[in-house]
Formats: sequence, structure tokens, C-alpha cells
Amino acid sequence: MNEQAVGTRPGAVRSAVVVNPAKVDDLDALRATVDGALAEAGWAEPLWFSTTVDDPGEGPTRQAVDAGVEVVFACGGDGTVMSCVAGLVGTDVALAILPAGTGNLLAANLGLSTDLAAGLEVAVELGRRRLDVGQLDDRYFVVMAGMGFDAKMLEATSEKAKARIGWPAYVVGALRHLRDRPMRIQLRVDDEPVIRTRARTVLVANVGRLQGGVTLLADAEPDDGLLDVAVLTPRTVGHWLTLGWALLRRRDRVPRMRVHRGREITISSDRDQPRELDGDLIAPGRRLVVRIRPGALLLCVPRPAGDPDLTVDAGAAARRGADLVERAQDEH
Repeated sequence: MNEQAVGTRPGAVRSAVVVNPAKVDDLDALRATVDGALAEAGWAEPLWFSTTVDDPGEGPTRQAVDAGVEVVFACGGDGTVMSCVAGLVGTDVALAILPAGTGNLLAANLGLSTDLAAGLEVAVELGRRRLDVGQLDDRYFVVMAGMGFDAKMLEATSEKAKARIGWPAYVVGALRHLRDRPMRIQLRVDDEPVIRTRARTVLVANVGRLQGGVTLLADAEPDDGLLDVAVLTPRTVGHWLTLGWALLRRRDRVPRMRVHRGREITISSDRDQPRELDGDLIAPGRRLVVRIRPGALLLCVPRPAGDPDLTVDAGAAARRGADLVERAQDEH
């Protein structure tokens, strides 16, 4: 850990904010809110870094780590968060989420939605948890990787629609691809025999929530050293409706969905497919090979940190966060 900066109170928590300016309406207002809230909590004034098209967050995050911070706030969409994760994997520096944009999957799994005050409160309350991280080549994900329909849905959803109506915009994108023909896949989980099947999408998940708070994999745990694999096989619109209804009702058995679990997952398709990591599109391809990195990321989570559900206490944290921001504003 580097020496305290000049003017910083001894023992004050040092942090940095990595922000995607394209996802923030008023950067000056954001900075005033964050700086004020952290000062009210007794933290040192944070360092600030902006992402660029060429570097969406990993470089600034590594700079922040080298500067000796204890917490990095990721403020942007899924791409920003994923890049910050890449810069923090294997370190003892914690990641905190300041939700921005319209489709932050990790924020949704923390129950933070787009609540800036809640994100600040979760960080200053010092709830920390080591999470597993999924790895694809030199890229990482915390929530899930996908191949097929889910990536097509993301591809078909415009930024304008997301900005206008939020996560329901993904439903519109999904409707465009309900009748697409399935892909033929070969799925290998660890050293088990290869499974050959037709599928509409395959999701490899570290945690189980989708956009809008829908739970896809109720048994997925973020720190069990395993990845959960959901193979969705609906063929008709009726199948999709039945599957969706079962998910909304949180039933134990979901029709047209098979679940596997392992440490290394290899998916091969008969043709190129769109692919995504944590809600961010990556280059299409015929293969998706991912493995687990156990305990590789320290994450700021709502208290109590050990609860299986990462959203526990999120609502109360939001209320406490609103009080924190209000006190900071009163001070200034």
C-alpha cells in the first residue's frame, strides 16, 4: 500500500472512481455527490479517472491500484464494470458499483438498480465478499457469459431504447428473435462426456439474476468455485411463454431448461453465434470456453456479507445511503 497522500487523514480509506463519462448526464454533479458523501463518511477524497474508447476501464483501474487505493468505484454500464473487474482480479482492492447506464447486470445482482446513494452506502459500510470470477481467454465476467439468443437480444436492443425505457427495452429486442432456428451445440463440463443437443441459448453463470431482477438460476452461488450452465431449448413461442412464466413464478423446475455445473465449460456450435460477457457483446464465434477463478475478486456487498443472496439488505442500504448523501449536502 502506498503512503497516504498529502492532506489525507491517517487511517482514512483511500478510493478511486473510474467513470464512463458517456453514461453520466452531469459529471460535475456526480463528483460533488460522491466526494461529499465519502467525506461525510470519513473517507479520503477519491481519485477520479475517466474511461476512453481505447481503454474502457482496465488501465485506469490498474493506475488506481498502483496508487494504493483500497476501493475502486466502477461508474458506468456493463462494459465499464467488466473492465474494472479485469484490473482488480487477483488483488486485495475491493470493487464497488456506482450504477449508471441502463443495463448493469452486477448492480442488479446486488439489488442496487440505478441507486447512486445505495452504491455509496454499500461501500462505506465495509461489507466485503470474495467472489469467483469467470474467465474467457484474457477477459473476465462476474455474472454470466452467453452464446445464442441472449446475445442476439442484446444486439437487437438499441442504446436509445434502453435510455428511454430501461431494462424493458430488452424484451422488445428478445421478441425479434423468438422464432430464430436453434443452434446445434456440443457441451462439455469438466471431464464429463460431451452432450450434443439443440439449444436457443447457453448461459454460463456465476450468479443467477437477469435484467429486471428475474432469477434464472436460483442455486447459483458466487463463491462456490463452480459455474452454473443453463441450456435453454424452447422451440415455439408457447415454449418461451411457459419457460418465462416458470421463471417469474420462481418454480424449482423450469421447462425447456437443463442445468449443469462445473469448473471449466466448453460450448461449440455448428455456426458462428453472437456472444456476450456480463451483458456486453463480444465478437461472434463458434466456441465459448470459460473457466472459474475461485475467490479472485473482492466486492463491496450489502450487509450481511455472508448471506447467499447478494441483494440482502440492499433496500435498507438505499435508505441509509440517502441519509448519508443528504447529510453531506447539508454540510455544504
